[in-house]
Amino acid sequence: MKLVKGSITVRLVAMFAAAALATFALIGAALHGVLVRELERHQYEELDTTLKSLQYWIGAIGTADRWSRVQTRMDALTPEDGSVRFWVLSDDPRFQYGKGLAELDGLTREANGRSSSILLPGQERPFRTLSVHIPPFEGRPAVRLIVGRNSEPYERTRKTFLSALLMLGLGGVLVVVLAGYWIARVGLRPLERLSGEAQALRPKTLSQRLQTTALPVELSALAEAFNGALSRLEEAYGQLEAFNADVAHELRTPLANLIGSTQVALSRQRSAGDFEEVLQANLEDLERLRSIVNDMLFLARADRGEVATGLVLTPVALEVRKTIDFFEFVLDESRTQVGIAGDVQAEARLESALFRRAMSNLLQNAIEHSTPGAQITVTLREGPAATWIAVSNPGAAIDEAHLQHLFDRFYRVDAARNDGGGEHHGHGLGLAIVKAVASMHGGQVSASSEGGVNTFAFSVSRTG
Repeated sequence: MKLVKGSITVRLVAMFAAAALATFALIGAALHGVLVRELERHQYEELDTTLKSLQYWIGAIGTADRWSRVQTRMDALTPEDGSVRFWVLSDDPRFQYGKGLAELDGLTREANGRSSSILLPGQERPFRTLSVHIPPFEGRPAVRLIVGRNSEPYERTRKTFLSALLMLGLGGVLVVVLAGYWIARVGLRPLERLSGEAQALRPKTLSQRLQTTALPVELSALAEAFNGALSRLEEAYGQLEAFNADVAHELRTPLANLIGSTQVALSRQRSAGDFEEVLQANLEDLERLRSIVNDMLFLARADRGEVATGLVLTPVALEVRKTIDFFEFVLDESRTQVGIAGDVQAEARLESALFRRAMSNLLQNAIEHSTPGAQITVTLREGPAATWIAVSNPGAAIDEAHLQHLFDRFYRVDAARNDGGGEHHGHGLGLAIVKAVASMHGGQVSASSEGGVNTFAFSVSRTG
């Protein structure tokens, strides 16, 4: 399986990478937020500790001559890099301390203990400051003590931590991508094996099936469904081969008759009457060929999913009676009686021409496989969604194994369906056409053989 756009491997790796990136980003953002809050808290605590220490010490100084001690103390506490600074603001210049006092005028109005930031000249990062008001004592006026710490070290720590997070996150995503690719390839190996087995299938090896024993559950259902499709395809392929053979067989007889009779007629001089007899025989065979071709074309239309159109709610018994009347001459000749029983008031939505075609095939089948003088019964049964039309005739029992195939094309069971040695005029498509008509009307077909009576039935929808 190549790593190409649209492949499952690419999609899985992309999803792994996206999930890892989102996870690392959330974790990194949370850690960064915690670090920033901790740095700010640490910086505030350092400022507050220093501020309280100086506040207590300055509060005890009450004269200008002792103020030099304060200056010396704060000079000693100020590091050489100037990262920590101290300012004392006072209306009396003798009690002031620190550089850049002009920039701190705004801080004199702030509340005690409030933290703020100020950018001093020559500095890239602002100073975090904390101030406190110290009340007057003896000869010293009220002063404001301000302690400031450069935020550059904290910012540097934050940036270093953020860079480390980014590097670790990207490295983690890369590891997840590589591991995800390997996992995807390993996980998709059964699918690759299935693909290889499927590619090895050929029309001559349709009986072969995909191996499902070692497949994971997710692919087992797919393989079973594919094997089911192969079984149906094999069955359809077998039916197609049988159908082609049956078509060739059905067409061969009339074609052989045409060729043979024509060759005999041309073998010597014939009279006009002889040629007329030959042409008459040829015409019968040609009509049989036309009937076969028309039936095959009709079945092909049904196979394409064509449905009946122009449906009209019609009394079913009326259409059955019209079909029986069409067979009046044949029935009289065979001394066969046809009766209508059941729900004679039943109605259904029909296309009359198609319905009579199916009904004609069932009646013709019943007449051909009944003895002279037999009683044929057409039974109507109206259901909530469909009306069933069943044609029953006395005859030899049909084996159960054949019943499910009687509506297949060109399927014949001569031993079971020839009773009395009558001539068989059909070509094996009559019941298949009945099934097609039923399907075009949203119905079904059935066949049964019980107690010396064979029954063939089909249904048509009542709702259309």
